[in-house]
Amino acid sequence: MSEKLPQINPLEIEEVKTLSDREHEIILYNDEVNTFDHVIDCLVKICDHNVIQAEQCAYIVHFSGKCGVKNGSLKELTPICSLLLEEGLSVEVI
Repeated sequence: MSEKLPQINPLEIEEVKTLSDREHEIILYNDEVNTFDHVIDCLVKICDHNVIQAEQCAYIVHFSGKCGVKNGSLKELTPICSLLLEEGLSVEVI
């Protein structure tokens, strides 16, 4: 009697890899200092958002108080978070 080996689904492997790559997140917080345009420009320039995505994040932050703007490894997100802080945005990596 031969045992049937389990089948490996490549899509499941990719999902697991994606989850492990997203263990940290940059959170952008609302403040009374930065304009919508400045926030949008920073998200486009530093986080590689397109304009629509950056606008949506800015509105979420305005109405909800915070928004996750970038996912990835701590090594990847730390320099991005530093650049956003240098631009005067209120952010942290969690």
